[in-house]
Amino acid sequence: MRVGNALYRLAKDLPPAIPVFPLAGSLLLPGGRMPLNIFEPRYLQMIDQAMAGSRLIGMIQPSLDGALRDDGEPELCNVGCAGRIISLAETGDGRYLISLQGVCRFRIGQELTAKAPFRQCRIAPFLADLEEDPAGAEVDRPALLKAFRAYLQANDLEADWESVSRAENGMLVNALSMMAPYGPAEKQALLEAPDLKTRAETLIAITEMTLAREDDAFGSSLQ
Repeated sequence: MRVGNALYRLAKDLPPAIPVFPLAGSLLLPGGRMPLNIFEPRYLQMIDQAMAGSRLIGMIQPSLDGALRDDGEPELCNVGCAGRIISLAETGDGRYLISLQGVCRFRIGQELTAKAPFRQCRIAPFLADLEEDPAGAEVDRPALLKAFRAYLQANDLEADWESVSRAENGMLVNALSMMAPYGPAEKQALLEAPDLKTRAETLIAITEMTLAREDDAFGSSLQ
């Protein structure tokens, strides 16, 4: 997989440990792009360190059960996604505006004890993410677009259908998963789906359940 100026093909192309950025409700997927507004001093320092090294940081959610460590920091989900910083702009008021592009998912092997104010983890990368997913050809594209269109119509939203029609299945599934305004549990389920076909099926199921709940709520409000 090529991300920015870097080519990632093998385990040796990835560092054994990376800094991680816990952010509830976030979802970065391989190939997807995520804009971030960085303003906390510890995360500004994290970006500085990443830019001086591999340019990789790990996006990960706090544990879904709300568990905290002894120091008050949240426990982390087991699976996150490593992203490469492909653009960085300074705002003039002490913030960074960055864009991350997803490289591959990872499972936390061990959280490191470090002097840095941000968290760092040894990771086990999902190396299959660095290759083209053969399950992309099996995605039920009509069902995916039907669910997406129904969600937009129910919420009076618009989409750039020309861009949607041009997107290949992998890009479409991951982009829609990242855009979907669902909660942390749903985002984690999409992240951990083993392949594109399963991720598409998960996204369709979540969308259909959301629409059904909205219909029930609308019907109840009329009674």
